Amino acid sequence: MKKNILILGSEGQIGAYLKNFLRYKKYLVNEFDIVNSKSQDMRIRNNKKLNSLIKKANFIFFLAFDVGGSRYLKKYQNTFNFISNNILIMQNTFELIKKYKKKFIFASSQMSNMTHSNYGILKNIGERYTKILKGIVVKFWNVYGIEKDFSKSHVIADFIKMGLTKKKISMLTNGKEEREFLYAEDCCDGLEKIMINYNKIKANKKESIDLTVFQSVQIIKVAKIIKKLLKNLNIKVTIIPSKNKDSVQMNKKNKADKYFLKFWSPKFSIETGIERILKYYVQNIKLLSN
Repeated sequence: MKKNILILGSEGQIGAYLKNFLRYKKYLVNEFDIVNSKSQDMRIRNNKKLNSLIKKANFIFFLAFDVGGSRYLKKYQNTFNFISNNILIMQNTFELIKKYKKKFIFASSQMSNMTHSNYGILKNIGERYTKILKGIVVKFWNVYGIEKDFSKSHVIADFIKMGLTKKKISMLTNGKEEREFLYAEDCCDGLEKIMINYNKIKANKKESIDLTVFQSVQIIKVAKIIKKLLKNLNIKVTIIPSKNKDSVQMNKKNKADKYFLKFWSPKFSIETGIERILKYYVQNIKLLSN
């Protein structure tokens, strides 16, 4: 019998992929996301629907967070609402996980050691809750995929949108900063592997897992990959770097632990991942008008 899975943040960048991935694998998947309904707002104290779904779940993916790409973080992470929203989401959810003693994964970030960032500090708090509740922290290293809310979109979706709609990629930085990018389908495969090997991972006293490709690429190269793919579609694009240096992640990194590679490894190169996303947006060009 397949597990009853609860995905908190099921409409987010990772959650939207994960729900489809797990349903394809024949899991029973319950969704929970404020995008679906106001009744699915995790900031609501004593949310009866959230309580019910956590109670009956065999496994929980805690992906929900008020977050977005660099533009979003730069604009909102130093606001009262950003901090308050995420504190409420964590407090209400972790209380129920504690009450019902559930196995779960908490989605964190390689930014959780970056004390200059409120987002990083909040993720670090979530990691501490997770350790106390004996869950597993998964640190994501720049997961990318199809995005539909461009107010919170990340760099690859942003670059593709600019290339297709404006014929130019205007960068927020000089592009010299490096990132490790993980395609969303690889991410979903990794999350399922962690769930399947949950007890084994815990037995090895692993409290956190890094999901990453262990290979960095400069942001300017990402722009050049997109430019090349668009050229193949007879779309000529100009790349316009700025003079600014990165001020969000600032190239600070955690030291990634390769322990989990014995269970999982990524299958998609960044070129293949970007090509798949670009193909989707070309076929659904109206999404880019939002």
